[in-house]
Amino acid sequence: MQANKQNNPFRRAKKNRKMKSISARATRGLNIGAVVNAADNSGAKIVRIVAVKGGKVTRGRQIYAKIGDRVKVSVKKGTPELRKQVLDAVVVRLKKEYRRLTGERISFSDNAVVILKDDKSGDPKGTQVKGPIAKEITERWPEITKIAGVVV
Repeated sequence: MQANKQNNPFRRAKKNRKMKSISARATRGLNIGAVVNAADNSGAKIVRIVAVKGGKVTRGRQIYAKIGDRVKVSVKKGTPELRKQVLDAVVVRLKKEYRRLTGERISFSDNAVVILKDDKSGDPKGTQVKGPIAKEITERWPEITKIAGVVV
């Protein structure tokens, strides 16, 4: 029965909806409504998280963003063209301490995101990332790692 399902040519192909997992024990870092810095040179300075894409939580609990998560952000401060726009972004730094599988604990001095160009690709809008980014970002978002200065 199982083999029949897999070989059926009329079966719809599953969409690739899952993001690659990160190699860290990520903790709840940022709630919806959190105000964070934009760590790239896209023109946004300060953004507010309005949604988390692809996150899973217990029923009845508010969704939260962790390191490496894709989020929807609203630009609060920045260039006039970007202000009041809702864009996609990736969380690259968290103040909240999280544990890597090696046992070391990592926390940064601020919360920061990198703005993405569009929904489909993971290409960043800016050409440079200010400050360090977490090593876990390299596994899920290699395009952001290419423009980052320091990976911790």
